[in-house]
Amino acid sequence: MHLHQSLLGLCLGINTFAAAALLSEPGEVAIIPSWDIQSTERVGADLAALSRPGVDMKTWHEIDSSRCTLMGCLIQAGVYRESGLFFSNALQSFNSSQFKVPWIYRKEFTLEPSPGKRYFHLQTHGITSSADIYLNGQEVVTRKSQAGAYVGNTFEITKIANNTNALVIQVYPTDYNYDFGLGFVDWNPYPPDNGTGVWRNVEIKQTGPVSLAPLRVTTQANLPIEHSSALVNLKTTATNLEDREATIELTGSISLEGASQTYELNQTITLPPLGSAEVVLSTALNEPAVWWPKQWGSQPLYVGQLSASIDGSISDRIERTFGVRQVTAELNANNDTIFFVNGYPFQVVGSGYSADIFLRWDSAKFTTQAKLMLDLGHNTVRLEGKNEQPELYEITDRLGLMVLPGWECCDKWEAWTYNEDLAVKSEWTDADYTIANKSMYHEALMQQSHPSVLGYLVGSDYWPDDKAAGAYYYSLEAADWQAPIIASASERGYPKILGPSGLKMAGPYDWVPPNYWYDVEPSEDRLGAAFGFGSELGSGVGTPEISSLKKFLSEADLDDLWKSPNKGLYHMSTSVSSFYDRKIYNTALWNRYGAPTSLEDYLFKAQIQDYEATKSQFEGFASLWNADRPATGLIYWMLNNAWPSLHWNLFDYYLHPAGSYFGAKAGSRIEHVAYDYNGKLVYLINRSLDRKGSRTVTVDIIDKDGKTVHNSQESFDTVPNTSTDIIDLTDALKSVTDIAFLRLVLSDDKNATLSRNVYWLANSTDTLDWENSDWFYTPVTKYANYTALNSLGPAEVSVTTTATSKRSDSKAGGLGVVLENHSSVPAFFIRLNLVNEEGEDVLPVFWSDNYVTLWPHEKLELEVEGEGAAYVQVTGKNIQKAQIYLYD
Repeated sequence: MHLHQSLLGLCLGINTFAAAALLSEPGEVAIIPSWDIQSTERVGADLAALSRPGVDMKTWHEIDSSRCTLMGCLIQAGVYRESGLFFSNALQSFNSSQFKVPWIYRKEFTLEPSPGKRYFHLQTHGITSSADIYLNGQEVVTRKSQAGAYVGNTFEITKIANNTNALVIQVYPTDYNYDFGLGFVDWNPYPPDNGTGVWRNVEIKQTGPVSLAPLRVTTQANLPIEHSSALVNLKTTATNLEDREATIELTGSISLEGASQTYELNQTITLPPLGSAEVVLSTALNEPAVWWPKQWGSQPLYVGQLSASIDGSISDRIERTFGVRQVTAELNANNDTIFFVNGYPFQVVGSGYSADIFLRWDSAKFTTQAKLMLDLGHNTVRLEGKNEQPELYEITDRLGLMVLPGWECCDKWEAWTYNEDLAVKSEWTDADYTIANKSMYHEALMQQSHPSVLGYLVGSDYWPDDKAAGAYYYSLEAADWQAPIIASASERGYPKILGPSGLKMAGPYDWVPPNYWYDVEPSEDRLGAAFGFGSELGSGVGTPEISSLKKFLSEADLDDLWKSPNKGLYHMSTSVSSFYDRKIYNTALWNRYGAPTSLEDYLFKAQIQDYEATKSQFEGFASLWNADRPATGLIYWMLNNAWPSLHWNLFDYYLHPAGSYFGAKAGSRIEHVAYDYNGKLVYLINRSLDRKGSRTVTVDIIDKDGKTVHNSQESFDTVPNTSTDIIDLTDALKSVTDIAFLRLVLSDDKNATLSRNVYWLANSTDTLDWENSDWFYTPVTKYANYTALNSLGPAEVSVTTTATSKRSDSKAGGLGVVLENHSSVPAFFIRLNLVNEEGEDVLPVFWSDNYVTLWPHEKLELEVEGEGAAYVQVTGKNIQKAQIYLYD
């Protein structure tokens, strides 16, 4: 019987159990596919009784999901609605007292025990934060051993398995200060249940008398990796479950997905009664298919399989996908970490991911999020404590997005004696070190074969103490970890076994002006500026557009955005956070772009400010990749939000991209030309490994009336994986009196445009007060004046649409949108939005570019993909609103 058939039987009801056992053959693993849940206040806590078949379930909540926290389960069951919970401040008044007591997860299922032939194993992978587990009236484990959100355990349950089985998991309330959970710090309000529940799958595995531990795969390749052979090792632990000696035939295979060739491996071992042994089967791959990050190449994956047989009968089998690649890291001369992928210096360009507030996993949604990251030009996603589900790493492997996982800050995970930032510090006990050690080993086993994993951060804001660091290190080593291990995301300190992290976490997290990133000297005072490796930093932007805002804000909330600019807002960070209001951000907006005259005006100016903030950050790091003190990497804070939020995102909760997205996308192009606000220099950027040759850079500067201030064109040779300054615009910009527009266009030797990049520049830059910097921002004493943008002359822009070729990474056909400015003045900051017949946003949506500015009489064609589109909405600073029907 196939796994999906047995799961179907389980979902049909109890009458099907007798005919549909959960498992049917050795090596098969079945997920407990659904649950019934209820509070112990309603059903009591007699786990022995509740874990016997036949319990009356009428008052329980049926959950058609294999994994969910209590809140996630109850939303799935229809008890609560997400839209209601997220609207305005509704979550603030939610009654969370129901989660102050243990809850029960329960499921009945069928097995087919056969003494001496079938062995059954219960496997956990993530229960937060602790649980008692009972099966068929018998205790399997107590919360003492099943504790910690990332602890995975395997329990042999053969002796208590029956034909009809009842599994009960009692979960205890999670407290982030005292338990190893999955906290959200100040990212958003805490979920009412603090993430309590069976948040990862629980599995039942069937084997014969010999079982195999999860497969570990290691690869060793020489550099340059393109002309190498690779040694591949398939590793596991074989265990004899019986009290007599066993001779085991091990058979392994390695095959490239989509290819016909298979490498076969064989070995015979003998295990003593109830004994275990480490097993290694090895082979060399000649000229292996090499795995690369998306921007550098393809993502071929191999499948490794290993089976154990006794007397010709299979007892167990295991399998993993893996890739042949090499990731290393080192400290450079400035003690900054630099990563290398397959021997090439790899500038990390990415952002920080957040799990859903209720830890709900959606593979399709994460796939879209990963595709949006790649569309942004990013190569890495950081997971701070949200190590997520195994599917995440499978998706990033196939898409070519690197992942930098690690433990979280600001709660029990970092309750060290030297951490003075915690309001509650529950310092670790011996039991806590054991939980952390088991957590590390489980996560390492899950991640170690995935080529997309870039490394592991065993600390975030603070480094682990020597005892914890040693446990982490040796757990990773025991799991055959083959990526860098980094002490923490900051440079505060480090454990002896690992040494300095080479990462900085000096902010900013709130708004700073575009010139901040280029102001790098003296580096000891320049905090998050574009040098070294910034593990989490950004301008605190990410304002959703009105179509998204109306989904979670009331009319009063919308008024507060522009009528009460200093007010604390529930959809920012928590009320005790430095980020509860938009005061710093709004002070800049009011001073730089002028006081808003309406909500529409406020949101338009917010998108302008968000765009320039993210673009300058990514351009700053890209430009200074080869500086005297190189910018070796940045993780933008953040990629996405756990719930609808007003800041810290590159696309909003509903996956709608706005100003922060398109600024970041413009700043992260593979080949690019960027403007340095401080030095007035133009940088030629090449983030590829193979693009080279002659390039032409065209520079145009016009004033707000469209009159030419400067025009020039020069040719340069581009070199892969480098950045260099090529043009000084100091003299060209001297005549700017209020504002000017700068357009940089990069073309190849066939005159094809590789990058088109527009800036609006004031006659002076924002003045930073570095001496009075705080940990989350640097004050501005004088703001650049862009208010002349409010007096731009009207521009007439036509919009037409054409069909385009289908993009390779989307199922949707492409659409061309042609913009043409028929006026003698620039058409500033044109926004395009794709909607369906009902006027709802088409999501996900992928634009080649957006929020664009057109020169006088310029024609520009953009491409967009999105299913179900009927109209393109067009708005801009000095153009008439329009809605274009796509099928006229």
